[in-house]
Amino acid sequence: MTVACPACVDLPAPRPDGTAAAPVAGRTRVLHFSVPSVHCAACISTVERGLGDLAEVRAARVNLTQKQVRVEVADSETAEDRLLDRLAAIGHPGVALDGDTLAKGTADPVGRALLLRLGISGFAAMNVMLLSVAVWSGAEGVTRDFLHWISAAIALPTALFAAQPFFRNAWAALKVRRLVMDTPISLAILLALGMSLYETAAGGAHAYFDAALSLTFFLLLGRVLDHRSRRAARSAAAELAALDVPRATRVGADGTTQRVAVAEVAVGDILRVPPGMRVPADGVVVSGESDLDRAFLTGESAPVPLKTGEPVSAGEVNLTGLIDIRVTAAGEDTQLARIAELVRAAESAKHGYVTLADRAAKVYAPLVHSLAAIAAVGWYIGTGDLRLAINIATAVLIITCPCALGLAVPSVMVAASGALFRQGVLLKDGAALERLARVDTVLLDKTGTLTSGVPELTGDVRPEDLALAAGLGAGSMHPLAQGLAIAAHTRGIAPAEVSDLREVPGSGVEARFEGQRVRLGRLDWVGGDCDTAPPGGATTFLRLGDHQPVRFSFVDHPRRGLEQMLEGLRKQVRDIRVISGDADGPTQALAARFGIGVASGGMSPQQKQAEVAALSAAGNGVLMLGDGLNDTAALAKADVSIAPASGIDAARTAADIILLRPDLDVVPRILRVARSARARILENFALAAAYNAVAIPIALSGHATPLMAALAMSGSSICVSLNALRVRQGVRA
Repeated sequence: MTVACPACVDLPAPRPDGTAAAPVAGRTRVLHFSVPSVHCAACISTVERGLGDLAEVRAARVNLTQKQVRVEVADSETAEDRLLDRLAAIGHPGVALDGDTLAKGTADPVGRALLLRLGISGFAAMNVMLLSVAVWSGAEGVTRDFLHWISAAIALPTALFAAQPFFRNAWAALKVRRLVMDTPISLAILLALGMSLYETAAGGAHAYFDAALSLTFFLLLGRVLDHRSRRAARSAAAELAALDVPRATRVGADGTTQRVAVAEVAVGDILRVPPGMRVPADGVVVSGESDLDRAFLTGESAPVPLKTGEPVSAGEVNLTGLIDIRVTAAGEDTQLARIAELVRAAESAKHGYVTLADRAAKVYAPLVHSLAAIAAVGWYIGTGDLRLAINIATAVLIITCPCALGLAVPSVMVAASGALFRQGVLLKDGAALERLARVDTVLLDKTGTLTSGVPELTGDVRPEDLALAAGLGAGSMHPLAQGLAIAAHTRGIAPAEVSDLREVPGSGVEARFEGQRVRLGRLDWVGGDCDTAPPGGATTFLRLGDHQPVRFSFVDHPRRGLEQMLEGLRKQVRDIRVISGDADGPTQALAARFGIGVASGGMSPQQKQAEVAALSAAGNGVLMLGDGLNDTAALAKADVSIAPASGIDAARTAADIILLRPDLDVVPRILRVARSARARILENFALAAAYNAVAIPIALSGHATPLMAALAMSGSSICVSLNALRVRQGVRA
């Protein structure tokens, strides 16, 4: 049986007549909306059914993980406004997202092109090898030449197509007089093809088309693995841009309202923000009262009462009442835009990290070219046989081709990411494991990261009080009111039926029950004397008629596995700190409870990033765990970052690693895997170096044909791939 969450209680029927939506002709648009109140299967059904019953809507699909809905709608200028109105009417207020920005991260033409080239080169290599078997078996004369020409017909167009990524990179580097790893790769492929074609035309006994294709295949395999390990690391700055509110309601001097693009909003404009909507610009409240969800910016779990004169920031969510704000900063000058700029700068610095493979590549390219040139010149001077000299130079280039080097890192990253995924960990950026291996300092956000971020009713409460509170709470978007409804459902208590229910912005909810007035909200609003809430907790109060108010206390429970995570981290790092946008009192209380010596509360996004920057400048390797917008800049700035799957889109995107499960005890295992991965990478480099130390003298002495070189190169690649599988031991340790 599907159970509705509090946001789904007593929703108005989307279409009274019950008729199905009529088909719509003409062009369609795809719109995206953030719907934060979607929590369960009933929410999904309500949103999809409510939007689908509109005549102009062709399809509506909710993504529960991202709390977004994708709507295909008949193209019109007012479609977005009607859909937003519909979402509000069915109890799930939404925010329009920038669909173009979101779509940029979904397509992967580079990855598809690499996979296509990999598949074609592998298929062609297998066919040419089958033809080569006949030559190796003793085919001679016309038969051998015929098989060589067939191989040429397969290999030449295939290699020239499949190896284009290497050719392009090599040519771009040569135009600016630089050598990169793709330069000797391209030269080896072209020489192998050229010498094979020459041998075939001259009726020679040997051709090396299979060597050229197998070389291309293994190099493309390394390139595909590397691309897939990097692909998940989308820009968090782009996610923040997608979350920016695209339209706002502007109030004119005569009191009329007009929907305008946020780009048209100027300082001094009056904007109207209804309940459930995000604030489109920084400003000051000039009329109305409400409660503000500031967790998007500060991480503070409790909503903030909002009155005239209070400041608001773009991205914060208006929860309960209609407010008008006077704009003090818009566009690129808002707090949200400044955070996005911090994220862009931090991402650029992180992407400049020089990996072990990059450092090895700087030495590799000039060394290989030098060896091949020495072989060609030396053998030509010694024998006067240009054909032999070029064959030996080609063998040197092939035998030293960086297949093993190219697979050294991607093979380990793929093995590590697979092992971590089975533990409920998504590794987005392979290079993050290298950075994680040197971490000695861990910074932890509080609300939503170390704690659940969801207020949970605690203490003994009379069932009749909880039933009455749940009846009032069903009519409010306030997190504590919804927490009461959830608690009643969990305990099997049906909400009481109340009448004349109305919400008083910034204060609470009131109604009539059995002829008496009943209020749920702030203590000073419901009236009466009562003890204050315990430190670190959140409270709300219920008062029926002239009875004494009843207090409901809430706690934000630590996530499962927090103690085990801290115990494991203390064995592997030097310093653990809590940095939180939440109030300093609850932050200090949580840190003291779990023995964390350094904790700071009330920190802004800029202060968090500055803390990360200061520690990094002092030579520390910094790991950041966070889940909110106020953590995004710090997540991007840290050497490596982790976010829970429950975090906002921008935080998950800025992070290098995502925790797919709620338990935190997996974090120390991630560090062990990172250190194991670094060890395997170094071992792979050592294997590649040992292989070259043996193979290069053999090739230089003329004892290796290009085909033998290709087989030796393939063998080294297999050894490196098998060694990479040992990284799984770090998960089991």
